[in-house]
Amino acid sequence: MTPVAHLVTGIEPDELAEVLATSRRQARELHGVELAWVFDIPGGYEQPESLDTITWVLRHRPDGTVGFGLGGAEIGHPRADFRESFDRARDAGFRLVPHAGETTGPESIWSALRDLHADRIGHGTSAIADPALLAHLAEHGIAVEVCPTSNIRTRAVPTLAEHPLPKLLAAGVPVTLATDDPGMFHTDLNREYLICHEHFGMDRVELADLARAGVHASFAPADVKTKVLAEIDAL
Repeated sequence: MTPVAHLVTGIEPDELAEVLATSRRQARELHGVELAWVFDIPGGYEQPESLDTITWVLRHRPDGTVGFGLGGAEIGHPRADFRESFDRARDAGFRLVPHAGETTGPESIWSALRDLHADRIGHGTSAIADPALLAHLAEHGIAVEVCPTSNIRTRAVPTLAEHPLPKLLAAGVPVTLATDDPGMFHTDLNREYLICHEHFGMDRVELADLARAGVHASFAPADVKTKVLAEIDAL
C-alpha cells in the first residue's frame, strides 16, 4: 500500500490511518480474512516523498503493519538512495521488501540486500543472470515475489516461454507467486497459478509447494501460518 499516493490527493493523514484500521477490522469480522500492511515508497519519487512515507508510517502505524517496501520505477532510482528510510523502518522492527531486479540487473538486487537489508525481494527476475546471487538467495532463504503477468506486461521478461521462474526454483531460490497490481495488469492469483500450470508445466504438488512458499515467506503470525498450511495440505 502506497500512502503518498493517497495523501497527495488531499486525504488527511489521520483519516487514511483510520480507514485502514476500519477496513482491516471489517475484513476479519465480515469475511474471516486477515490483512497485514506493507507500506511502500513509490520508486519514481525523490527523497522527500521517501521520507514522508516512513514518517507517516512511524507516526500512525496502523494495526497490522508488518513491513516496509519500495515499488515503482527502478531505472534511474538506485536502491541505495532509499537507505535512510529503510534504516528507520528496520529500527522500528518492520520487515523490508523492496522491489529490485525487475527492469534492472542483478546489481540492484545486491544493493537491495546490502544497502536496504531486504528480507524479501519484489520481482527479482534478473537474479537468474548471476549464479552467485542465486546461491546467496537460496542459502539464506530469501524469497523473490514473482508476478508472471506483470513481468510480461512491463516487458521485464519478453515472453512466458523465457520467464525465469522455473530456473529460479531449480536453483533452490524460494519463490512466491504474486499479482503485483491486479487492477493495473488485469489478473488475480488464480490466473497466476493457472499460468504456472499451463506454461511452466507445474503439477498439483508443485503448485501446492508454491503456495506453501508464500506462507513461509509471509510475515503472518505463527498461528495464521499454521492454519493456512494445514488448509493447503488438506487440498
